[in-house]
Amino acid sequence: MQEYKLLIDGKWIDSSTNESFDDINPTTLEKIATIQIAADIDIDQAVNTAWEAFGAWSETPPPGRAQILFKAARILEEKKEELAKLLTEEMGKVISEARGDIQEAIDITLYAAGEGRRMFGETTTSELKNKFCMTVLRPIGVVGMITPWNFPMAIPAWKVMPALVAGNTIVMKPASDTPLLTIKMVEVLMEAGLPPGVINLVFGPGVSVGQAIVHHPGIRAISFTGSLETGKQIMGECAKSMKRVSLEMGGKNPIIVMDDADIDLAVDGVIWGAFGTTGQRCTAASKVIIHEKVEHEFTDKLLTRTRTLKLGDGLHAKTDIGPVINQAQLDKIAKYARIGQDEGATLLTGGNIANPGLDGYFFEPTIFTDVDPDMRIAQDEIFGPVVSLITVSDLDEAIEVANNTIYGLSSSIYTRDIASGFKAIEKIEAGVTYVNSSTIGAEAHLPFGGVKGTGNGFREAGPEAIKEFTEIKAVYFDYSGKLQKAQID
Repeated sequence: MQEYKLLIDGKWIDSSTNESFDDINPTTLEKIATIQIAADIDIDQAVNTAWEAFGAWSETPPPGRAQILFKAARILEEKKEELAKLLTEEMGKVISEARGDIQEAIDITLYAAGEGRRMFGETTTSELKNKFCMTVLRPIGVVGMITPWNFPMAIPAWKVMPALVAGNTIVMKPASDTPLLTIKMVEVLMEAGLPPGVINLVFGPGVSVGQAIVHHPGIRAISFTGSLETGKQIMGECAKSMKRVSLEMGGKNPIIVMDDADIDLAVDGVIWGAFGTTGQRCTAASKVIIHEKVEHEFTDKLLTRTRTLKLGDGLHAKTDIGPVINQAQLDKIAKYARIGQDEGATLLTGGNIANPGLDGYFFEPTIFTDVDPDMRIAQDEIFGPVVSLITVSDLDEAIEVANNTIYGLSSSIYTRDIASGFKAIEKIEAGVTYVNSSTIGAEAHLPFGGVKGTGNGFREAGPEAIKEFTEIKAVYFDYSGKLQKAQID
C-alpha cells in the first residue's frame, strides 16, 4: 500500500502535520493507499510556489501551453484502461462508466488544448477618430480548486485543463475519498512537460485544508464542485475579500415522460439516469414526472427492468450497480428510504442496504410512487439510487413540478411532439435540457452548469470554460496625436 505525500514545486514532500488518512475501496473496504494531510504552512508553501511559477507559465504563449495538454491527452489515452480499473477500485463505479470518466478527461484535455489557439478577444469601432478598441483575455493568477469524489478524474480535468491553457497556476485539493485519480492526472501532466509548481496538490478534510485554500489571501479565485451548503459557505467567505468564485453544486433533476413518449426509450433513460453511478451524480434523474395516461405502462416496465439490475464489484462485466462511496453516504440513503415511507409514498422496490456477497457499501435500487412533489424525497438531493415517480395530467403541470426545486442543473423530456420539446426547453429552469435522452452525459464542447441553487453563473467545459479562468481587459490605442476625451469630445 503506497503512501502519497504532498506535491509542491514538482516534488513529493512530507506534510507538516505527521497525519494521514486511508483511501478505502468502497467495494471491499480494503485500504488502497495512505495520503498525508496538509497543514496551513504547507498550503502557504504551495501558494507561494504557484506564484513563483506563474510568471513564466503565464508568459508562455497559449499554443505552447496547449502542446503540453495535447501530449497529456495522448498519455491518458495510452493509460486509459489502467486508470479506469484504478478508478473503479477507488470510487466503485462500474468499469464501463470508469472508462467514460477517463474519456471525459481526455476529451476536455483535447478541447482545452484547442482553445490555446482560440483565446479570442473582440475588436470594435471607437466613438472617436483615430482610435482603436479591443479586448484581451488575461489569466487570473493562482486558482484554488476543490473537487468531488463522484467523477474523480473527469471533474478535476474540467477545471485544471482550461485553467492551465489560460495561463493560471493551481493549488488543488481533491476529495479525500478519491485522491488517487487526481494524483495520476497530475503525474501525466508532469510527464507531458508541465513545469514544476504550476500545479500543487494538498490533501485533507474540507473543514481544514479546504477552508485554508478558500481563506488564503494569495489565492485569487476558487473553483468548487460539491454540496449547496458548502458552496454557500465558500461564496460567503470569498465575498469578504472579493475573490472570484465559481460554484457547481447540487441537482434534483427531473425526467418528464409525456403520453406520446417512446416508453421503452424513456425507461432506458430513467434506468441510466437514476441508477448509473449508483445515483451519485449531480445530474442523476431523481424524480420522474409521468403523464397519467402512461403511468401504469411506464411504471410496470421500469419496475421490471430495475429488478434485473445486479449489484456487485464494478470490475466484473455483469455488474450493473456498484457501491456508494462510504458509510456516511450509505446511512444517508437509508435514512431517506425511511423518510419516503414515513411521508406516505409507496415503496415499489428496494429501500434497503444490500449485501451482494461483499463487505462494501451497497444499497438496493429504490423506486417510490405516489410521491407528492413537496415530499422531501422529491425535494432533497439524496445522491443515491433512489427515484421518485410523480403523476401529472398535462405538460404545464409537468413543467411546474419540474421547476419545484431549489436546484436547476439538468432536465429531460420524452415526447414525440416537437412543440412539447421546445416548450420544455423554454420553460424548464435548468442549465441543461435533454429531449428524448436522460439527464446526464456532458459533451466537452458544450457549457455545463446550472441555475438557482446549482450554480452562480459560471459554466464548465465548452467555450465558457476559458471565461471561468480569465479576466477580460479592454484595450484602447489612440493614435490621434492629441488628448481625446470620450463623451466630451
